[in-house]
Amino acid sequence: MTQRKETIGHLKEYREDIKNAIDVMNRGGVILYPTDTIWGIGCDATNEEAVRRVFEIKRRNDAKALISLVDSEAKIEFYVREVPEVAWQLMEVAERPLTIIYDGARNLAPNLLAEDGSAAIRVTHEEFSRNLCMRMRRAIVSTSANISGQPSPRRFQDIAPEILDAVDYVCTSRRDESQNPPASNIIKLGVGGEVKVIR
Repeated sequence: MTQRKETIGHLKEYREDIKNAIDVMNRGGVILYPTDTIWGIGCDATNEEAVRRVFEIKRRNDAKALISLVDSEAKIEFYVREVPEVAWQLMEVAERPLTIIYDGARNLAPNLLAEDGSAAIRVTHEEFSRNLCMRMRRAIVSTSANISGQPSPRRFQDIAPEILDAVDYVCTSRRDESQNPPASNIIKLGVGGEVKVIR
């Protein structure tokens, strides 16, 4: 009985955490949340002002585009004019999180795009970030929780106080985990099906 109460309590906290994060992002705020790789600074990827704040928090040049997360492969087509066939093949065989940079991005905040109009998008299969994207119904920015140029924190405990203080909401889920998740692979797809490995 005690275990069942703990499970129900945990589920309630989990749902409340997602609701709070979404409420903040819907108001144009910035959150700190666990992803399929490392902890990320996030916001509504369609909100230009929120994206600007993320750049400010990271003290990063906005010429360097940020990654956006979505919860399913189908959502990519809303943000990319023409998804190359090779993208579906790469996602199908990927053994670890895969970020793909697509040409012809659309429906995202203009300051999320690179100078050539491309955007970096990743489908997350991790439970929390996937549910967050699904409930948000829009792509969510995901960039490492560090000041630009400093090491990316692998665990919640490694995140600098200035980052924690700068965001509007810090998610409570998965804070106690101690493993060191790998960063995603990054691949850029060119117009003619050209594949370039970035990381």
